[in-house]
Amino acid sequence: VYIRKHPLEIPPPSEKDWLKDDEEDFFLQDPDRKRDVLPQPFRMINKLVMLVFENAMEIIERREMLQEAQKLKVQPTKCFPTAEFQVTGRANCLAASGKYIFVGLSVGLAAFRVSNCKEVCAWDAIKTEICAIHALDLGNEHHVLLAVDEMGLVWLFCFHKESFLLIKILNEVEDISKRSTCVEMALSPGGDYAGVLLQGNTKARLEIYRLPKDSWLKEMEKSPGAAAGLACRERQSSCTSAADIFLLQESAVSANKADAKLSLPVLLLKVKPPKPITGSSFKSPLDALKKVDDGSMLGLGYNHLIKDCQWEQQEAIFRSTYREYLEAEGERESKEEIPRHATFHFLLPSWILQVGPEMKVQPDVPAGISVHWDGSHNLCLYLLNCPLKEKVDSDPKPDVVWPCAAPIACSAVSSCSRYLALACEDATITIWDKHLGYPLSVTAILEERFIRSIHFL
Repeated sequence: VYIRKHPLEIPPPSEKDWLKDDEEDFFLQDPDRKRDVLPQPFRMINKLVMLVFENAMEIIERREMLQEAQKLKVQPTKCFPTAEFQVTGRANCLAASGKYIFVGLSVGLAAFRVSNCKEVCAWDAIKTEICAIHALDLGNEHHVLLAVDEMGLVWLFCFHKESFLLIKILNEVEDISKRSTCVEMALSPGGDYAGVLLQGNTKARLEIYRLPKDSWLKEMEKSPGAAAGLACRERQSSCTSAADIFLLQESAVSANKADAKLSLPVLLLKVKPPKPITGSSFKSPLDALKKVDDGSMLGLGYNHLIKDCQWEQQEAIFRSTYREYLEAEGERESKEEIPRHATFHFLLPSWILQVGPEMKVQPDVPAGISVHWDGSHNLCLYLLNCPLKEKVDSDPKPDVVWPCAAPIACSAVSSCSRYLALACEDATITIWDKHLGYPLSVTAILEERFIRSIHFL
């Protein structure tokens, strides 16, 4: 019989009996495991490898969920090119009109048929590079084109029965130093008018032309050979010498000046940017009232009675009052300059364009234009149905003036020409209904941001 010599006591704990961190879940491990756990540093490597696998599985599951969500969405249709145009030189721009596509090349113009992508006509009389094109279908296989070359010249073409006819260079002058380059151009819906924004060395102006499209149709039908010498039905692939190119250029320009068979466009308006408002030169209020027409509309603010000394006194009071703020902001002497860029739109007849009863108005023909210059608060409206004058006024007065609370940054007209959107520099957007003559909505963006462009969708 075994008899214990000492009383039963709980033995004191020892460090060797403590559980290791890696062995806390020893009771979950397989009891039949014959091998011991991995020694260090292999246990650390095993942990890192398992962590990499777990993270990879999480990424894979997340991507699979995103792929399943993408499959539930409507996938956009992928479009692949079905044909290509073979052009001579470099293609800079293109415009579609009817069943033709007009391409501006580094050596002239080319016309392609949409149905088979074949070139039907080319114009390379003077080997000039075309940088921008606007084209419009006038019906009866008759198209009008405005093209701008690398020198800023505006070329007016008529495309009829697959042949080009140069009508006129709109901004051509004899003295090259006085030439103004084109920075923007537009054709009105229907092709009744054309607008060209020109910039010179120090001045800018907007010219509006009336296009005699009905006369063109009649003249082309009566004399189908009018385009001889300027129109070409096929591109000549043969090489010419420098002298031949010079003679060809001289003949094309002379034909533009004297041998054009179609009616020339008529210059209607020549709008210049508004001048800075200065002190009044009127001696009495009666002199200022004589300059006002009838008082039925707002003007541009030139006919006022504020003297230069009053403005200087007010400026001095402002600077002395807010001197510390001006110094903190870093005061800059801003010199008011005449703006050199304008945005213009052709407008159909509406309530905001009050046309007299003696003027005939067609619902689908523009009745006026809206113009606003950079940095200006005023939206100026000019009527296009005014009677023709022998000499175009170089600085016509606007028929309607809309003053805004802040300078107008950009504007847009809807495709139906009923709605006009104005975005000002204070991040306020106003939508006008031109037919009814009142604003539909005014939206102010909370964070004051500069709006660069606005479009109707």
